[in-house]
Amino acid sequence: MADPTTLTSKGQVTVPREIRDRLGLKAGDKLTFTLLSDGTVIMRAKTKRLADLAGLLTRPGQPKVAVEDMNPFQ
Repeated sequence: MADPTTLTSKGQVTVPREIRDRLGLKAGDKLTFTLLSDGTVIMRAKTKRLADLAGLLTRPGQPKVAVEDMNPFQ
């Protein structure tokens, strides 16, 4: 997938539709650009919300702990 795009005088580019669709990008989504030492640029979509991470660190068989039980000062 190598669709050409044009840099505007304001430094803006249009992300090709196929890439926007595959990444699920919508207007207002944040993108980050990382420049590697060999000149390669990596673009990442920052579309994850904090709520999307819920349950990410659980393991099978691990007991669930309520937030109230995590506060040692209660």
